[in-house]
Amino acid sequence: MQQWQIQLGELDKKMGVEVLEQSPEKVVATMPVEGNTQSFGLLHGGAMACLAEAVGSWAAVIHASTLGKVAVGVDINATHHASGRAGLVTATATAIKLGRTLCSHEVIITDEDGKRLCTARITNAVVDKK
Repeated sequence: MQQWQIQLGELDKKMGVEVLEQSPEKVVATMPVEGNTQSFGLLHGGAMACLAEAVGSWAAVIHASTLGKVAVGVDINATHHASGRAGLVTATATAIKLGRTLCSHEVIITDEDGKRLCTARITNAVVDKK
């Protein structure tokens, strides 16, 4: 089984993201609510969108690397279902389609009780390295 090593970016580090599992088909990461809240003390919707983009993009980058290519984001959308209030949230990116030129992942973000907070979909183009 191949092992990949995701390199966290500056924003990921600031947000406290920790990667738990990684493959082209699935990436799982956690992020604390604390430090990622909006003015009412709830988890910021933008923080959830950032987390969704991170895990979906990482999965796409891993997939593209198996083809000798790179992945670049072309679309993301997110629907917020509920507010995160405390603890850790978990984002799971699951492959919808892993193609030679495009890949798409569904990202589900849940709280510690398993309650769905956000559903996102991210699409990445798979392109030749420059």
